[in-house]
Amino acid sequence: MAVGLFCFLTGLVIIFQACLAAGLPWGAASMGGKYPGKYPPKMRKIALLNILILLAMASIVLIRAGIILPAFLPFASIAIWVLAAYFVAGTIMNIITPSKIERIWAPVTFIQLVTCVIIAMG
Repeated sequence: MAVGLFCFLTGLVIIFQACLAAGLPWGAASMGGKYPGKYPPKMRKIALLNILILLAMASIVLIRAGIILPAFLPFASIAIWVLAAYFVAGTIMNIITPSKIERIWAPVTFIQLVTCVIIAMG
């Protein structure tokens, strides 16, 4: 259940990043609201890079859960704790962001944190 929930939430974030990259005017809900409206071209490229990073994160979770690429389990067993630390920071940043709309991501990153820890300990 934790793996499915993590991947579902990560999929939502990937869709959001794809929408930013495509030019949807949702910039206020990201990066502290620094780019309200459409992202500028450089930030659209960053959104695409974020998608790749999110896919790598999901891969680490799937490997640690024993679902894919068992040869990488030793790496994923360490990397999942790095992800957990990332989601601690992400949760804090989403709570304290000056952008009120961006705070909607705090529960998402918190649940990703909890699911990472469950998977890491499993």
